[in-house]
Amino acid sequence: MYLSKLEIFGFKSFADKIAVDFDAGMTAIVGPNGCGKTNIVDAVRWAIGEQKASVLRSSTMENVIFNGTKNRKPLGYAEVSLTVQNTKGILPSEYTEIKITRRCFRDGASNYMLNGVNCRLKDITSLFMDTGMGSDAYSVIELKMVNEILSHRTQDRRKLFEEASGITKYKERRREALYKLEVARENINEANIEIRNRQRTVNAYERIAQKQQEAKEVSTKLKEIEIDYH
Repeated sequence: MYLSKLEIFGFKSFADKIAVDFDAGMTAIVGPNGCGKTNIVDAVRWAIGEQKASVLRSSTMENVIFNGTKNRKPLGYAEVSLTVQNTKGILPSEYTEIKITRRCFRDGASNYMLNGVNCRLKDITSLFMDTGMGSDAYSVIELKMVNEILSHRTQDRRKLFEEASGITKYKERRREALYKLEVARENINEANIEIRNRQRTVNAYERIAQKQQEAKEVSTKLKEIEIDYH
């Protein structure tokens, strides 16, 4: 599995649509400071689901859209597409070539696509889970991430090791299962409360019915006594 193509339009400094092809092996992107090398890394991270604007060196997610220059108007949306070769079947998909697209508009709306079909962010994160490719996985490593790996904080290293060892998806499934279990418990508790409330109502009606039956029996007996008396 490897990234074979990156298409960018309207993302940060890329006002015009560009396409970067990656051949098998190593690809190096060089250029002077400020030419947009880091923006390419940000585009990759953004396309695979990064949700924190600060990680993308922006104050808000809207700022990843090309804001215009003195000679060019701002754009209304940003779009990044990644084409991944899945010839080895590492990704849980029947396709040997998978294209992931993320689009973001200035009004805050956004959407994701897999091979041109609208999907959820969860579908993309599930697709790449435990493959090393993800917004917080080890496939995209910046200098600050190296510092985190070498830092004394074990939690920073744990996430990378868990992703590399392939247990992240199992932890996520466990978290989802525990969440569903907790929701089920809450529903059961609410149902038990409702049952108790209904039972109190039933008991009250039973007492009323019993008193009405007793009153009916007394009334019948009284009529019999009156008949005998006359």
